[in-house]
Amino acid sequence: MHTLIVDDEPLARNELAYLLEQCEEITSVREADSIEEALEQMLQKSVDLIFLDIHLTNESGLTLADKLNHLKNPPLIIFATAYDDYAVKAFELNAKDYVLKPFEQKRIQQAVTKAYKMHQKENQLLHEFPQEPLNAIPVQLEDRIFLVKTEEIIAVGVENGETTIYTKKREYPINEPLSAIEKKISFPTFLRVHRSYLININAIEEIQPWFNHTYQVTLNNQLKIPVSRSYMKEFKEQVGL
Repeated sequence: MHTLIVDDEPLARNELAYLLEQCEEITSVREADSIEEALEQMLQKSVDLIFLDIHLTNESGLTLADKLNHLKNPPLIIFATAYDDYAVKAFELNAKDYVLKPFEQKRIQQAVTKAYKMHQKENQLLHEFPQEPLNAIPVQLEDRIFLVKTEEIIAVGVENGETTIYTKKREYPINEPLSAIEKKISFPTFLRVHRSYLININAIEEIQPWFNHTYQVTLNNQLKIPVSRSYMKEFKEQVGL
């Protein structure tokens, strides 16, 4: 999940970011110190999960939560604060959890796992009642726009914060997050196998046993991609293992 931390205390943000990066369900972590910056971050890239402080400088995280509830597809919200007397109000604003400072890894993991299950359930509903999948994805490179046919896409991956579409002929860097691409192309042909990778299962050439009872797949452009434990069950079902 793409995650945003909204907190006006740099040390608190750094601590929470470190703990979140230890959670396998988290794809990326970004930070904001105000409501304005948080909204700007959300305009630049989609956000699946927000860890939100109550007391911001001259602002309230409750205000941002209220604004987000008016969105068509709002991100999941977890309040992360030093104050325990706002829990009722937080859950009235559709918060999914309420985590108190100082943060502990076990508690953060618990909150992330809970949010991830909700996120997966929402994605499942989208798969059950999907929008018509795109036949091609427009990709702008310099002064040209390429229409990359979805049937030619072998994989989509994220590395160092940059999303790349892989085909047999070339690679296309794009600005959209992986979660946005996942919603545009058809399931089950395309399958999430890692927090950083989405693959075309028809492009799999080889499946090798990997670390900790996981797999590594080799695609028909010789790209090697790991299948993480979080996605093993669905992967095995889709490829018939």
